[in-house]
Amino acid sequence: MRLKADLTLLIVSVIWGSAFVAQRVAGQLGSVYLFNGARYLLAALVVLPLAIRAIRNPASPQKISPSQYKWMFIAGFLLFVGSALQQAGMVYTTAGNAGFITSLYVVLVPFALFFGWREKPHWMSIVAVVLAGAGAFLLSTGGRFEVKPGDALELIGALFWTIHVIVLGKYASKFEALSFSVGQLFVCAILNFGLGAFVETSLEFSWPLLFAIAYTALFSLGLCYTLQVWAQRHTPPADAALILSLESVFAVLSGWLLLNETLVAIQIFGCVLIFIAVVLSQFKEWNSVDHEHLVEGR
Repeated sequence: MRLKADLTLLIVSVIWGSAFVAQRVAGQLGSVYLFNGARYLLAALVVLPLAIRAIRNPASPQKISPSQYKWMFIAGFLLFVGSALQQAGMVYTTAGNAGFITSLYVVLVPFALFFGWREKPHWMSIVAVVLAGAGAFLLSTGGRFEVKPGDALELIGALFWTIHVIVLGKYASKFEALSFSVGQLFVCAILNFGLGAFVETSLEFSWPLLFAIAYTALFSLGLCYTLQVWAQRHTPPADAALILSLESVFAVLSGWLLLNETLVAIQIFGCVLIFIAVVLSQFKEWNSVDHEHLVEGR
């Protein structure tokens, strides 16, 4: 069962990594908020039947408390900002860059916990953030002091993913998982549609865009979230974090295979540094019993 769960998480990381390609396709078509609104709404509708069944489960019926509504809105708002910045960045950067820069949330979480909740970071976290910073610089600039607009947006988005992860670990874990996920997905969809109605004229549907919406909603959000919930019941948390961190690697591979994106040697070295930082940041959790900051509802 452990091996099956690890392989399931590997599939999840492959899908999440390849989803950056679908988002890049949508970004090239100039769609940000309405695209996000469509895919998050579709994902919420996919997960909704599972959430209803979980709430009405005769063995352990669940009730949604006022506190859960509050944290669903907060998580949905953070998801909205993070996903909007990520998708906006896709217009100006590659799928590989976006995948690796987004993965920095794993490194940033301990430091956000220190500044926000006074939880002292492990020394490995300090080393990891230095490596990640150097890697992000090399990846984004190619060794020259010039950060691309898209990479800057992805980096700011990573900060919101970081806060979103902390909210999930500290507050969302107190509530029924599926109903919480549906709630934050609906909030994210509504906020994206609301902003998109003002800043985007319309969503011009095409087959590539429809595929991007369907792939990210059904697989990256709906299927992967469900698989993640099951797999993390059968594999240690640190194992899960390490396997899911491969998402950034698969983002680069997918961009190379499907979009002919290329990286020069120094950018590849930057990717290696970021990946080492992500893995290193998880080593301190290897013997930890409680590790709750995994992203849901991407």
